[in-house]
Amino acid sequence: MSEPLPGLVQAAAAAAQQGRWAEAEQLWRRVLAVDPRHPQALYSLGVHAFKRGQLAEAQAMLQAAHAAAPREPAVAISLAMVLREAGDAAGELRAIEASLVADPYFLPALVAKAACLQRLGKLRAAADVYRNALKVVPNESQWPPPLRAQLLEGRALVEKVGREMEAFLAERLGTRAAALSPAEAERWREAGAIMTGQSAPYPSVCSRLQVPRLPAIPFFDRAGFDWVPEVESRTEAIIAEMRAAMTEDATGFRPYIAYEAGVPVNQWQELNHSKRWSSYFLWQHGQPIAEHLARCPETARALEAVDMADIGGLCPNAMFSALAPHTRIPPHHGETNARLVVHLPLVVPDHCLYRVGYERRRWTVGELLIFDDSIEHEARNDSDELRVVLIFDIWNPLLSPAEREMMRALSAASAEFQLQA
Repeated sequence: MSEPLPGLVQAAAAAAQQGRWAEAEQLWRRVLAVDPRHPQALYSLGVHAFKRGQLAEAQAMLQAAHAAAPREPAVAISLAMVLREAGDAAGELRAIEASLVADPYFLPALVAKAACLQRLGKLRAAADVYRNALKVVPNESQWPPPLRAQLLEGRALVEKVGREMEAFLAERLGTRAAALSPAEAERWREAGAIMTGQSAPYPSVCSRLQVPRLPAIPFFDRAGFDWVPEVESRTEAIIAEMRAAMTEDATGFRPYIAYEAGVPVNQWQELNHSKRWSSYFLWQHGQPIAEHLARCPETARALEAVDMADIGGLCPNAMFSALAPHTRIPPHHGETNARLVVHLPLVVPDHCLYRVGYERRRWTVGELLIFDDSIEHEARNDSDELRVVLIFDIWNPLLSPAEREMMRALSAASAEFQLQA
């Protein structure tokens, strides 16, 4: 009379879990005596044989287990490991593919396939597979410890192959790129970076008011704004007023990030209520700061020449923005793409950098940067000195006058709704 199968399986699994390997093997063999095609028994005995270095027995057991349970990815990937040790690369790849047929997102199989291709010298094919593996677990903190070293190696290979492809594309497209304008050339460099995995697309994302169907243009050409020369011509006077404000009205420079207690601060935790990023407002949320404007008359006159955005409760804003040495403003998005943001650099030490989307720029004193801050952007001051820029809002020139009125009406209606009981 045969032994009851469920009890044997339970006992064998318990023995293995407790590290009693010899007892577990005996019990699994008794399971096979009852059911010669029992997948779990075949798989467990194959794994045990592999641990002992008995490759032929391990291969036979795992092949039988795979035949009995072809949709179990762990069985196929264990067979692949045995075949790799046996030096059968073709068989290893077949077993890995079988594991991925059972589950295309099975991370151990993706990593094993990439590593196998890498050993075979097929580095670009390996990079493609590693890229898929990294998509399965994009957050490094969630990487399984046994696969971490291989995933780090894989990520480095993906980046290396991406750089090689980027250089290859630049060489092939070089003559055509020469016919592009600077703005067009930047766009196609970004297209190549996205294709090769060196960059991601950067859409417009607004925290308050999104105008759909506006293109996400990181930086706008200064030549498109007739007030630019007037503002830039006042740079020295504006610098003098900024320095005077710092000396005579230092308390007017306040932390730009100032969330109240109980409000989620997300990426702003390090800078919340910190004077490492401080601002001296001339206009704030559409309201003039009369005392500060009176202290800075040349700056006020420069702003009068500008087509500043006027959206109730939101714009205009204008301020001196001071970033302390060795301080980074983390990647973030602005409130609306109906406006653009302008920087007039005033104090710019070396080792300062500004990024909007894919594009990176360095501030040059007296030369305006005009950009869409609804695109992810960040700033760095890696120097030992303070960096200061004048920041103000202007209308996005892609909006018509009628659309500006719609924007004002939409903002006002939203505020009115929020005030109703």
